Amino acid sequence: MALTRSVPKADTDRTMLLGRSNAPRWPRGQKFSLSPAGVTAEESYRAAVAGARGAGRTALDTALAAWASPLAVAPGDGLILEELHAKARGLGDVSGALEDAGIEAAEVRLAMDRLVKAGLVALLPLASQAEKEPAPVRPTRWQY
Repeated sequence: MALTRSVPKADTDRTMLLGRSNAPRWPRGQKFSLSPAGVTAEESYRAAVAGARGAGRTALDTALAAWASPLAVAPGDGLILEELHAKARGLGDVSGALEDAGIEAAEVRLAMDRLVKAGLVALLPLASQAEKEPAPVRPTRWQY
């Protein structure tokens, strides 16, 4: 099941020449986690898959389309939610986990963008963005 739309040849050529794609970019080290709505969506995704088990591919496709439609995501985006179920992960971790299933890193970035826009996945603050606690002021002799 594909996660993305087809890309016109002109876009593919431009991407190869410029080294860019339409996929969003996040800072290096950006971690993603499920939002409260994402936890609910992931649970309903698992229920849809379990309910269609044994009924054939058509029933699975129908169940996943019914799951994705009200959330404004693609049916295959549930795989990303499952990868984020246990703990927060970076794009490289999620892409690596789905690589064996034939899902490319660009597809994962596009799916992650849809999930973030839908409010199902939250961006965790980077370590560089975390508020650093100011160093305590050490009293000097003349401050007593």
